[in-house]
Amino acid sequence: MDLQLKNKVFIVGGATSGFGKAIAEALLREGAAIIAVARGEEKLKALQSSAPEQVTIITGDFSESTVIAKVVAAVKDKELHGMVVNAGGPPAKTVLETSMEDWDTAYRSILRWKVELTKALVPKMIAQQYGRVIYIESSSVKQPLENLVLSNSLRVAVVGMVKTLSQEIAGTGVTLNIMGPGSHNTPAIDRIYKKKSEQTGLSFEEVKQNAIKQIPVGALGEADDFASLALWLLSPLSRFVTGETITLDGGAVRSML
Repeated sequence: MDLQLKNKVFIVGGATSGFGKAIAEALLREGAAIIAVARGEEKLKALQSSAPEQVTIITGDFSESTVIAKVVAAVKDKELHGMVVNAGGPPAKTVLETSMEDWDTAYRSILRWKVELTKALVPKMIAQQYGRVIYIESSSVKQPLENLVLSNSLRVAVVGMVKTLSQEIAGTGVTLNIMGPGSHNTPAIDRIYKKKSEQTGLSFEEVKQNAIKQIPVGALGEADDFASLALWLLSPLSRFVTGETITLDGGAVRSML
């Protein structure tokens, strides 16, 4: 299937690890150009060297205003076709383990910067009458995950913002959707298994295997599985899908919504 992504321009956050890396590499294979954002300069340069004419790199923490400003500057007068709004998650903690500083930090690392980025670049897409934006959050927006109260709480706020904006701009040719991954074989999930290991005294591997047994399909997802749907959502073919939260979790979420 031709996803019609060749020569289109996308911003990809977290482009050197996990879902961001898988999506970036898949976009490059489709002939798209990307502005790749990540904290590790060495890995960014390696990505750029794989497709020098297609990759622009920006080193830094995407949640910082200075980095967002660099991204906006990198877009300049280019036609921007889409964004993958993605960055790391907060530490694994229970409610009573958190400090108020944890909550303030989580607000900035999960919600605030996404609003800032959205307000900076979605108007450009509206002016173009075209754009595709996906926000990578978590299946926890539909079913809370143990020991992840900061993520459970603040990611729901992102859903509220995205759903509201999607309705406000539905007639402009710009779509916004949320992808909610469950348990995937990426570095981000290790913090969950480590926390559970500390609580139970079980080994990291025992915790991991027990978690896998709770996934109806019987296996962790892979980043490439995730990227395949992301590419479709970033393509012109997804024009009739907006404001949706799509979970990819192997059947783990039991909610009917």
